[in-house]
Amino acid sequence: MKSLKRIAVTAFAVAALGAGAASIAAAQDAPQGNATNGKRIFLADGCFTCHGRSGQGGAYNGPAPILAHTALPFDGFKGQLRNPSDDMPAYSDAVLSDKDIADIYAFVQTLPGPSSAKDIAILNN
Repeated sequence: MKSLKRIAVTAFAVAALGAGAASIAAAQDAPQGNATNGKRIFLADGCFTCHGRSGQGGAYNGPAPILAHTALPFDGFKGQLRNPSDDMPAYSDAVLSDKDIADIYAFVQTLPGPSSAKDIAILNN
């Protein structure tokens, strides 16, 4: 019984370490982007129309997700731009290069994500 428990604990630890390493690897796989140029593209191409000027999300033509400090790995972000779900238009390589997408990704990573409810004073009274 103790050996079965030890195997289960070891398997859990290996799985947890693997998941942590995968998220670190995903962050490291994002190409270097220029956040200043990303902001310019984000505004010029109208991304803000649905996702908000601060990447806060919105409901222009249905719910648009929050992009500020996204947890989505770069490959997922790029995939959504190239082959979007819902009403988002597709951005082919002729419209947005991979470098442009990396710049936009760098920009949205600089935006503060949503605040926690405990950071809002009125909700803590």
